[in-house]
Amino acid sequence: MLMMPTDRRNTTFLDEVIAETPGGEQIAHCMQCGSCGGSCPNAADMDHTPRTLFALIKAGQRQEVLSSNTFWNCVSCYSCTARCPQNIPITEIMYALKRISLRAGLAAETDAPALARTFTGLVDKYGRSFEFGLASRYYLFNKPLSMLKMGPLGLSMFTKGRMSLVPTKIRQLDQLQTIIKKAKELGGAS
Repeated sequence: MLMMPTDRRNTTFLDEVIAETPGGEQIAHCMQCGSCGGSCPNAADMDHTPRTLFALIKAGQRQEVLSSNTFWNCVSCYSCTARCPQNIPITEIMYALKRISLRAGLAAETDAPALARTFTGLVDKYGRSFEFGLASRYYLFNKPLSMLKMGPLGLSMFTKGRMSLVPTKIRQLDQLQTIIKKAKELGGAS
């Protein structure tokens, strides 16, 4: 039997998410139990819990979903995935939503891509995160006025020995940089 190509105009947002996510068809089985949000250490910082996002995806609310901060606040701890009674690959769906959001140009509506670029730049250069550098670079280039509000917290962290003013490099940084370069080549990232 000859299969006709799928008409892209009839592809739903749910279809797009499923196609982008290994095991994504499981999203159809979400029973809105709330285990995902209840398991998430960052749920309080999310504008929608994963189950709410899934309902919005099924309702075709592409713009609202892709403008959400939920998947950018996901720390990929897999607690939600491990506790989901329907075996929905929630963390993988969060990764898929990040990719779709970036392609759609909607990631710019959140702070996460700028923060991620700053973080990965530091990891590329030093092999680890550097809190003072992360906070100062991110706020200086993205939210300079908000940087002033962070001053007391930064000072408190510094005086308690919880933040260094200078970065330290890991040993054998060249090996990590080779791995990162290869991963970018394989992933098609620049």
